[in-house]
Amino acid sequence: MHSYPIKFRNIIVLVSILAFSLPGFVWANDEEKVKLFIEEQCTSCHRITGEAKSRFELIAPDLMWAGSKFKRPWLVDRLTGNEDIIYQKNYRWDQSLNPEKHPTISKKDAEKVADYIKKHLIDSRVKKDSIDLSHFTELQASFGRELFIEHSCTGCHQIMQDGEKSGGPQSTSMFNSGKRLTKDWILRFNMMPPDFVPHSGEFVADVSELGLHYVTGFLATEGDEAFKFYEPWKSEFFKNANSKRGKTIYREYCMQCHGATGGGDGPAASGLEPKPAVHSKMALDQFPMDYLYNVVYYGGKAVGKSPYMPYWGLTLGDQGVADVITYMRETFKGGEEMAAAPGKKGRGDCPQKRNTKAVSFKYKNKKNPLKPTPANLKAGEELFQKKAKPMACQLCHGKHGDGKGPGGAGINPSPRNFTCGETMKDISDGQLFGITREGSPGTAMPAFKNLKDKEVWQLILYIRQFSN
Repeated sequence: MHSYPIKFRNIIVLVSILAFSLPGFVWANDEEKVKLFIEEQCTSCHRITGEAKSRFELIAPDLMWAGSKFKRPWLVDRLTGNEDIIYQKNYRWDQSLNPEKHPTISKKDAEKVADYIKKHLIDSRVKKDSIDLSHFTELQASFGRELFIEHSCTGCHQIMQDGEKSGGPQSTSMFNSGKRLTKDWILRFNMMPPDFVPHSGEFVADVSELGLHYVTGFLATEGDEAFKFYEPWKSEFFKNANSKRGKTIYREYCMQCHGATGGGDGPAASGLEPKPAVHSKMALDQFPMDYLYNVVYYGGKAVGKSPYMPYWGLTLGDQGVADVITYMRETFKGGEEMAAAPGKKGRGDCPQKRNTKAVSFKYKNKKNPLKPTPANLKAGEELFQKKAKPMACQLCHGKHGDGKGPGGAGINPSPRNFTCGETMKDISDGQLFGITREGSPGTAMPAFKNLKDKEVWQLILYIRQFSN
């Protein structure tokens, strides 16, 4: 296929648009006519047969595997002009950096073209249901996002970060890849991108089979509002969980760090910083199930906690994880300190002696750009008390910000007491922002990397109210 100059290609596109706009352009219910249309119109830019070629030998993306690649609703929206441009700098950016507008047709005609593409333009290399996402979780999607960034994929592909476009716009955007691409095609493409576009700058990443699953799942769900993430803590494993079995698992695996009775005094504890959580002083029955599941199944690092906490999911299996969490929730309810805590305010240590490490230079001089308006304070309160992930702040810092939350007594060093004005007046906005975003090494304070900048600032506004 010839690589036409940009000006000539624009003429082809213009002619196509005019053809689509003619009165009475409606096909009969005849697949052959749809095929003829595709062969006469679409192939002026796209190939629908042949072997994979370099982008630099093509006019537009190949469509010979479009039926395996694209979801039907997206195809219809694309053909009717209801989808955003996916090549921000044009497919052939070496010839022009201005993206070209795709011709449009009526919805009725677009549906016929989409049906034909889904039926006939199939890639035998893409196996149906080659990846199962029925048990794909929201946390796994975040793992996939991290791997996508870690393996430099955002050098060419843009994704949304903190509500803004992030990454290089050289190749196709991934803002709503889950609405556009099928999961099976994403998996096959990720396995070996040059199989589809050789000699075009496509990158082969050194990623494990599990990592491939995470990245594929991330791309297959990104922007797809209809996708429902699996919530394992609502599964049959938890309905059938047995505390007696969980006690045995705790003794076999957990007590080496957390101690036989949850006192944080297992044989490994003496060499660990931060120290293992003291479960016997924590009200684990008040912790959200998703947090407990994620920290046990995927490990401390997965939720911004200590990397010394292993990921037990592969070892214990789904039922084992459910059993040990059930045992922990039934056994560890905070002891005497939690029994005395409800309704009391300002009981935390003040001043609080700490040697917290200073945050990096990029955070150090930040100033809160937001004003303590009722709306911002309400948003901060929602995050602190309920919505922040991986866990609501009050679980450690307490509902009143005094460091006496359900998990506070079992943490060493103890959580920050935000009610202590003597301490809080010396902590800058930048320090609070950096600790919230990156966590605090040597403590149990996790990183809240998923919060948007505005949310972090709203949270800081609310936190400062405790000492005012």
